[in-house]
Amino acid sequence: MNILMIGDIVSRVGRKAIRELLPEIVEKHDIDFVVANGENAAGGNGITTEIAFELYQMGVDVLTMGNHVWDNRDIFNFIDSENRILRPGNYPEGTPGRGFFIYRAPHGKKVGVINLSGRVFLANLDCPFRMADRIVSEMAPETQCILVDFHAEATSEKVAFGWHLDGRVSAVVGTHTHIQTADERVLPGGTAFITDVGMTGPRDSVLGIKVDLAVQKFRTQMPIRFEAATGVAQFNAVAIKINDKGKAEQITRIQRYITV
Repeated sequence: MNILMIGDIVSRVGRKAIRELLPEIVEKHDIDFVVANGENAAGGNGITTEIAFELYQMGVDVLTMGNHVWDNRDIFNFIDSENRILRPGNYPEGTPGRGFFIYRAPHGKKVGVINLSGRVFLANLDCPFRMADRIVSEMAPETQCILVDFHAEATSEKVAFGWHLDGRVSAVVGTHTHIQTADERVLPGGTAFITDVGMTGPRDSVLGIKVDLAVQKFRTQMPIRFEAATGVAQFNAVAIKINDKGKAEQITRIQRYITV
């Protein structure tokens, strides 16, 4: 099975990149199942019902989220009823939505997807390592193909998390920092890993934000209303080849650009 995991989609520019490039990338890499992080898809802040379903129609099978999951209140209108969107599974019990689910890919194959958040420099949620242990144990009897979006800030936490799950899941893909790292590899136990898959959004920006606004914030330390940048779009993702035993055989980093 061939899986595509797409880096944080930012604003209209990111959605345009998905619309224009996803069909071509799916065909080139013979993709069976697509996971994308959508926590910044609505103007860089959260997601809406309309945008979520727009991304499904473009070919995204599952949307994962992160620390910006609640930035747009429209999410409360559908997160409990829509199983194709996941928020970090280590939010406290009683939080709306779900953090993991098992889906049916083409040919009837089952794919488990888990969304978890790191704790270093982010909200102090439940321990993602212990939560991953519990969720993976619950999923393992049903499917050997398990994908993890680990939404975290610190490189050390992401790398440790990959090693923690090596051999027990098919892939651990980092999101959140919007900068694609060059450390993609298959760990010894058969888990595909990359510290951060990157961003699908405006290339000439500061993590998707207009450059002048971000620079002004750093220079003055005053409150600034951020706006998503425009211009050339980048598409960051990884294509992962997984065998019938749920082990990754290959991970390929993807970086494409398009004028929008």
